[in-house]
Amino acid sequence: MTRHATPPGPPPAVSAAQVLLIDADDTLWENNILFERVIDAYLDWLTPPGLTRAQVRTELNAIEHANAVTLGYGSQVFLLSLAECAAKLTGLPTTDADREHIELLAAPLLRRGGIELIPGVADTLTALGARHELRLVTKGDLDEQTAKVAASGIGDHFRSVHVVPEKNTATYLALIAELGLDPATGWMIGNSPKSDILPAREAGLRAVFIPHEHTWVLEQDVVDAADRGILQLASFAELLHHF
Repeated sequence: MTRHATPPGPPPAVSAAQVLLIDADDTLWENNILFERVIDAYLDWLTPPGLTRAQVRTELNAIEHANAVTLGYGSQVFLLSLAECAAKLTGLPTTDADREHIELLAAPLLRRGGIELIPGVADTLTALGARHELRLVTKGDLDEQTAKVAASGIGDHFRSVHVVPEKNTATYLALIAELGLDPATGWMIGNSPKSDILPAREAGLRAVFIPHEHTWVLEQDVVDAADRGILQLASFAELLHHF
């Protein structure tokens, strides 16, 4: 059961201006599906006799989790995790040839030509920005996330962009202080229970949970269905019915 920093209340029919903190990856644009495609190709290449794809994926998840704690997020950390997993499961040091092959598998991710916005995002942001204060809050590698914002073409909708190394309760409390935000008028909007919803609620914000079918397994967690401070929507465009 999630504890709350403020008593939960029913999501209002919002008319007054609100501060909307909005996640980026898999909320505004497609992201994790690109990693999943690389992992599928990686499992085809790596899975050794005696192990299933599911077992290899479990090991990779554990390595990714450990590396996220110490190294953060982003494509380069992902490549490192793939190499570490290969070395652990084969019992052999990772060779230059292995690293080159992993980079080849990851080429569509590393050389992505552009950003694929989730349907309805651009028009929804235009309408929301006319009524509310929008702030972009994303976690990961600073240069990589900044480049994605620039390539998305929607950065101008936001009063500020915040790239943070991790999204936890302390991060949201710091943002509340930095922005001079009244939690009663603030919302965090995103697809990740672990990063967008639960810690924002712990910090006293309300939250809008927009599930994405390809949310990274390490970002999944249980959302309290009884929490009336969480609004769950099926799509980003549905925000216009509430804000």
